[in-house]
Amino acid sequence: MSILLIEYQYFGTVDYYKTLFQFSNIIFEEYESYQKGSFRNRTLIPGANGVMNLSVPLQKGRDQKALFREIKIDYREKWIVQHMRALDASYNRAPFYEYYRDGIREMLSQEEMYLMSLDRKLVAWVLKMLKVKPVISATDEFIHVVDQDTVDARNTILPSKNPDWDLPEYDQVFKDRIGFKPHMSILDLLFCNGPASAGLLKSSNSRF
Repeated sequence: MSILLIEYQYFGTVDYYKTLFQFSNIIFEEYESYQKGSFRNRTLIPGANGVMNLSVPLQKGRDQKALFREIKIDYREKWIVQHMRALDASYNRAPFYEYYRDGIREMLSQEEMYLMSLDRKLVAWVLKMLKVKPVISATDEFIHVVDQDTVDARNTILPSKNPDWDLPEYDQVFKDRIGFKPHMSILDLLFCNGPASAGLLKSSNSRF
């Protein structure tokens, strides 16, 4: 079985977790340079009036030149309150929202200093909720060239670039109002489908 090399994401998209689901051995890149315009500090959810962008503010802004592991979160803005209010407004009618809500609020309220630490924790939590246990490791230096047994999926799932594959359509809270929105946060799938989410990820077409 091939090994997956990929970055961390902040409540990554359904596409991101579909990718993770295809590998039993995952290596997370921890020595990359920070790249703006990615899902490292943002996620997307469908709201009553369209897709909402939930963004984690960063100290020194998003244009800084630094390693991802050195990027610090800015808590001067009450973004945790904003994110939880957005989730409450969008998912108070979702069948499984109450089951996951308190765990999410507790994790965010711990106020991790570094964005990568937060993303790492959230990825582990989502995998636990999906009841999947891949072998996980992290790089100890930046990987420039991967070997033939490793699939390099870094920066292939971006707000401006979604994988060209079919994902299963499922019931979303505002589907009747704004239509089905693909490429949303894994939270959308979890809140709407709960334990059945893993089966939907496994049943859709493989990318690799």
